[in-house]
Parts: sequence; structure tokens; C-alpha cells
Amino acid sequence: MTPTDQSAAAHEPPPRIGVSSCLLGQQVRFDGGHKRSEFLVEVFGRFVDFVPFCPEVELGLGVPRETLRIERRDGAVRLIANRSGADHTAAMRTLADRRTAAIARDDLSGYVLKKDSPSCGMERVRIYPASGIPTRDGRGLFAETLMRRYPNLPVEEEGRLNDARLRENFIERVFAYRRLRSFFSARWTVGGLVAFHTAHKLQLLAHAPKAYAELGRTVAEARAIDRAELRERYEREFMAALARPATAARHVNVMQHMAGYFSDRLDPGARLELASLIEDYRGGLVPLIVPITLMRHYVRHFAIAYLAGQVYLEPHPRELMLRNHV
Repeated sequence: MTPTDQSAAAHEPPPRIGVSSCLLGQQVRFDGGHKRSEFLVEVFGRFVDFVPFCPEVELGLGVPRETLRIERRDGAVRLIANRSGADHTAAMRTLADRRTAAIARDDLSGYVLKKDSPSCGMERVRIYPASGIPTRDGRGLFAETLMRRYPNLPVEEEGRLNDARLRENFIERVFAYRRLRSFFSARWTVGGLVAFHTAHKLQLLAHAPKAYAELGRTVAEARAIDRAELRERYEREFMAALARPATAARHVNVMQHMAGYFSDRLDPGARLELASLIEDYRGGLVPLIVPITLMRHYVRHFAIAYLAGQVYLEPHPRELMLRNHV
């Protein structure tokens, strides 16, 4: 991404993020409370616009209300009111279908769900059998519909955002998805796709080297692929690659690759300093931001256009300080 592209991106409206309403402090929980996430509201919220939604309130169940749980009856998953036994499965599936269809108009770049919720839980939601111990292999009914309809949309639940690597990965995917959707929503060309892919090469390499190579082949063959198919394939493969969290070893590989563009211009002391910082990162002695900051300095100093255009150097707003913790 060139400096001009970055400047233009800075003037775009902030990404819109779907979110379970209780995570923003709205008192919509079954007990009349909330589960306000300080990170979402105080930190991430400075860079995005939230689109809150509570499926259970939208269903008309009220606040406060009976607790719900997922039960397995005759092999089928049902959404059941814990005290009265009322079955809300059909109503929730209808609501989920209607709401997720409307999401296309909301132009979302990501979604944050409430963990463990029988409507919004992304994974490991309790499913109660007719008798015995519940299993932890369920997914909330709304979350299930959302993720099936939008398989490329970055989705995470707030509990997992406490993990620094998962948090960085989710937000990196949010901004990548926003860039990708913005690119394809305009009058795009194969040449433009080549430029987009080129700007994201090192980012992809840090996440999934095999997918990086496969996407390269897709772009190389782009003119022989139907446009609709090309767009669908590239978006699916691009987002699937970024969904694999980058590892320290792959970051090291990328930084060593980048250093090859200018290391011969450094004096021995500077080469040793850079190599030492990369190894310190590999060993967990310093966060990623430390060697990346020095990398950015040398890229600017030597005016290396290819590296200056790499999204890898700044995949999300630096003010979020996500690379200070990975």
C-alpha cells in the first residue's frame, strides 16, 4: 500500500463492527445487567463504529427474562427456556436469517460475540442432553447463522480477545477485510488486484506461507478466470490465510527477508543490531514492535519502495499498540 493509498484510507469512514449489545454496556442481559468490555468500548471503539444487536431482546423475550439453554432432543439442537420449557428455536432461526440478511446493508468488517451465550456464543457453548453432563461443543443459534452466511467475515468472541495474539489477529483481519471489500466494491481491474496482492504479500507470508504461494498462483492466472469466480476465490483464500495467526517464527522469516533488501547497505554494527533485535523477538525478550520499528526506519532511510508499500509494516492503527504485546 503506497503512502497515497494509506492517506486515502485514513479519510475513509471507520470500519463498522457488529457486536453483542451487552458488550457495550447495554443492560440487555437476562438478569438486567451487562458485560461491558473495556477494551471494546475504551480502546477499539476509538477506531470503529459499532452496530449493536441482542438477538434475545429482538426476539421480544424482555429484560429481565428466563435464561435460555441449548438442548439436544432426538438428535436436533433446540433453544429452550430453562424454567418454562418454551421452545424458541424456530423463532430464533427466523430472526437470525432476517438479521443476517440485513447485515449485508450494514457493510460490516467484523463481528464480536458474547461468549457462552446460547444465541451468540461462537464456540464451546453448552449443549444439554436429555440426561447426563452437558457437552461443550455447541454454537449459539444466531452466531451459527452469521458465520455460515458470512464465512469470510472476521468473527471473534470477547473472551478470546483477552489473548493478545488472538486480539491482534482479529483486528488485523478486520482492517484487511475492510481494505479488500473497499477494493472490490470499486471498479476493479486485474492490474489493481495484482497491486493489492503485492502490498499484502509479506502480511500473508507471516500468516500462511502455503496460502501465500497459492494466492500468488491465483493472481498470476487471474486473466483466465471469470471475474465473479476470481473475486470469490481471492476473498475466500485471502481471509482464510489471515485467519491463521502469525507465529514468531514466521515473523522472523519475514523480517529476515525484508532485511535482505538493505542489509548490504548497513555497517557491521547496524547489521548486528538488527539481527540481534530479530533474535531477541524470536526468544521472547522483546515484543514485535521493537524490530518492526527499526525495520520501518531503514525502509524510509533507504527509500525502498517495495517494502514501503507493504501493509505488513502497519496492518492496523499503531495507536492500538497491538504489536507491543505479541
